[in-house]
Amino acid sequence: MTDTPIRILVDADACPVKDEIYKVAWRHEVPVTIVANSHFRIPVHPLIARVVVSDGFDAADDWIAEQADAKSVVITADILLADRCVKAGATVLANTGKPFTTSSIGGAIATRAIMADLRAGGDIIGGPAPFSKTDRSSFLSALDAALVRLKRL
Repeated sequence: MTDTPIRILVDADACPVKDEIYKVAWRHEVPVTIVANSHFRIPVHPLIARVVVSDGFDAADDWIAEQADAKSVVITADILLADRCVKAGATVLANTGKPFTTSSIGGAIATRAIMADLRAGGDIIGGPAPFSKTDRSSFLSALDAALVRLKRL
């Protein structure tokens, strides 16, 4: 491992767990970078930073993927971004706390492709389940566990 500090990188567009990220980050004293293609409010705190990228296609994803490394926890619901970050050695969590790993990312990409094909073919399929209190709780536990694990490395 390098001397790079542990950090949290957040794909902020449509991220429902930003407040939870801040709370866990403050408790662990880990910096958070919120990445989006538009300016929005973040807490005024020395551990919280915002990066506003261009509105170009995948600009936020590209920035996050370039920064991701073995000391990063990346928070995203974007499966293709998760794949890029897993390949860079980052710990990657979905907004529900579900980890994306080298063993799970292939199946997630395949499912994404199948769903896209079904939608393109005109099939009406449901979207993801509504975000729940259980998801929020699972996310908090998963982020806390990921940070504890990285601190031990």
